[in-house]
Amino acid sequence: MLFSYDRAILQLKLKKVKTLIWELPCMLGWLLLVACNAQPANERQAGTQPDIFPDYIGVTVPVDIAPLNFAMADDSVSRIDVTVKGSLGGSIHVGGDYADFPIDEWHELLNQNRGAHLSVSVAACREGRWTRYRTFLINVGNDSIGARSITYRRIAPGYEQYGHMGIYKRSLASFDETALVDNSSRPGMCVNCHTNNGGNGEQYVFHARNENGGTFIKHNGKLARVVIDKKSAAAPRSFVYPGWHPSGRYCAFSTNKTSQMFHLANAPKRIEVYDSESDVFVYDVEKHRIIRDTLTMRRYWAETCPVFSADGQWLYFVTARRQLYPVDYDKEQYVLCRVAFDERTGRFSSDVDTLINTPDQPSVTWPRPSADGRYLMYTVADWGYFTIWHPEADLWLLDLQSGEQRRMDEVNSPRADSFHNWSPSGNWFLFTSRRGDGLYTRIYFSRLGDDGRATKPFLLPQRNPRDYDVQSLYSFNTPEFEM
Repeated sequence: MLFSYDRAILQLKLKKVKTLIWELPCMLGWLLLVACNAQPANERQAGTQPDIFPDYIGVTVPVDIAPLNFAMADDSVSRIDVTVKGSLGGSIHVGGDYADFPIDEWHELLNQNRGAHLSVSVAACREGRWTRYRTFLINVGNDSIGARSITYRRIAPGYEQYGHMGIYKRSLASFDETALVDNSSRPGMCVNCHTNNGGNGEQYVFHARNENGGTFIKHNGKLARVVIDKKSAAAPRSFVYPGWHPSGRYCAFSTNKTSQMFHLANAPKRIEVYDSESDVFVYDVEKHRIIRDTLTMRRYWAETCPVFSADGQWLYFVTARRQLYPVDYDKEQYVLCRVAFDERTGRFSSDVDTLINTPDQPSVTWPRPSADGRYLMYTVADWGYFTIWHPEADLWLLDLQSGEQRRMDEVNSPRADSFHNWSPSGNWFLFTSRRGDGLYTRIYFSRLGDDGRATKPFLLPQRNPRDYDVQSLYSFNTPEFEM
């Protein structure tokens, strides 16, 4: 015989079971109404291409890039079904919350379709109903990107204090990411300006800003902090923006006295960064000496952003006449210059060439020569050189053979398109852009064709792009290729 308490519990359980039996058909009916079948059924034809994130429709990719995983931009989509077919053969079929392509199958498909294209068919389910969209294409290049990985600084945007940040290395063929330098063990430390020599990951420089910081250079297998005699007349105030000589013996730097201020009324532009002083010098890595020259250290001018040409015979930099700061910050117009450099003697020539300086030309910054020496890519903004904070910043291209210069409309956006770098081999390049939301910088890739025109940019692929890019609170700074 059951005690009264046990009998009451049993009756309550039986009542719940009866209720569940009566409610189960209703629940199943509702689930069938709103749930999606594993495979599309009773599809509605949309007649338009899908709105996907990231936008990979019509892009051109190298044969060694990671899978272009994507999701529908519409949050109401509960499931997608994707089939990718190569024009020269091969196919991949995936389904789920987002398109997650197997890495090995993806690379096999790309290599099978070199110089051809992939056709991508997408069906999406909303509230139990499937919609089939028009097929879109992804073009596959004949070449590889010319690098195995990229490096970048990942940082949460801020103004006064540095949160968690680090310099990371990311594989281009997969989604693997490793930390090269991280400030987790030293909160508040700033690490920046990680720059290798032409994609050589064994020779690089970076800065660490804290009580034990400084400039660190890896050369001949050794990583060492640069130590200079501060009492020497040749000693710079600081080592800031670097640019390696291809020989590996020299590295050009700017030395900057940088300040920042905030806009009160200009909403699109939150902050201004300017240099009240800046010069350019060359550091001899092997002899540990500073090479200074009045050609790149003029009294009333601010030189910065140095970079050597691919053959090492020229040093490019930008310079602007110093203004009355902070009042006349918006009158700071940088022009592009170059000076010949003798690798044997470590000296400059006696003249400076001004390459871009026209009355109607805005400020020119961040020159970067292509690996073959044919082109020079640079950023243009209304004023100054810290273009990451300028929504109007665009990429421009200078043909060093013909002298033609043009704005790269095929890759630019209405928001800041700023820092860029070329692949060590080939015509691929990367750049940072805030086109996504206007707040965070992301890394995009494109290829310059034989006609001097670039392909539609594509965002650095991520395993789950919505989780990584949409929900991430980090920006990507100063990206570089690494072989």
